[in-house]
Parts: sequence; structure tokens; C-alpha cells
Amino acid sequence: MRKAHLKLKNNEQSYLTTLTTSGNLKARKFKRAMTLLLLHQGKTMSEISKLLEYSYPSIIGVKQNFLQTGLRCLEEKPRSGRPPVLDGEQRAKITALACSTPPEGYARWSLRLLADRVVELDFAEAISHNQVGVLLKKTNYNRI
Repeated sequence: MRKAHLKLKNNEQSYLTTLTTSGNLKARKFKRAMTLLLLHQGKTMSEISKLLEYSYPSIIGVKQNFLQTGLRCLEEKPRSGRPPVLDGEQRAKITALACSTPPEGYARWSLRLLADRVVELDFAEAISHNQVGVLLKKTNYNRI
């Protein structure tokens, strides 16, 4: 396989070497740093792929990202993820409801009863009893 050479500056090479030998680095950052060092050493993509268990497109991506952004290519880009379903105010209202006196005829709140009341009081458009349980568990509420 053809070599995908990369010429690092002395300060970049020493930074990457220090980084990879520090011992407390996340795996993705370590692989990116090692990829750059190995490309600088003249290793082929095939050798790098076997050494780091990295795919060719990943190696090419790290190299191109380095050429565009420099050593910032080592950092993680923000990931979108799923936005929270309930905001802080809604969570506080649900927790306060769980701490309140249960409806007449009930000795205590059940998760299903809480979920129904949350929707009824329009704290949330929809919520399952499981979501209520997870929310209360995160707030260390344990009276249900």
C-alpha cells in the first residue's frame, strides 16, 4: 500500500510523543495522536491499520483533519445527542408533586398515578411511569 507521509514540526512531534506516553489519555485521542506519529515516521496505511486496528478511511480522516486544523484534530467535536425531554422546572414540579400528599383514597403516590397527574396538571405533554421513576431516582427520592 502506498505511504501517506506526513511531516510534523519538531514541537508537534514532541507534543504528540509526550501525550501518547502520559498514560491517561482517552482511546480516541490516543489513536489519533499515534496515527499522526506513525504517518510522520513513514509507516504505510496498512501498517498503521494493523497496529492501531484503525480503518483506512479513519486514518485518511485524521490526516486530512490535521492538515486543516492542526493539533486541534485530536479533540472531540461536540455531538448532538438527544435533547432532554424535561427541563429543570418540569423536573422540579414532578418531584414536588411526588412529595405532596397523595390524592384521597391513596396511601401514597404510585408511579402510574404520578404520571397521570403530571399530564393532567399539564406539567408535561406526555410522560410514562418509567420516566417518572427514572426522574425520581436521579433526585434520590425514595418514598414511592
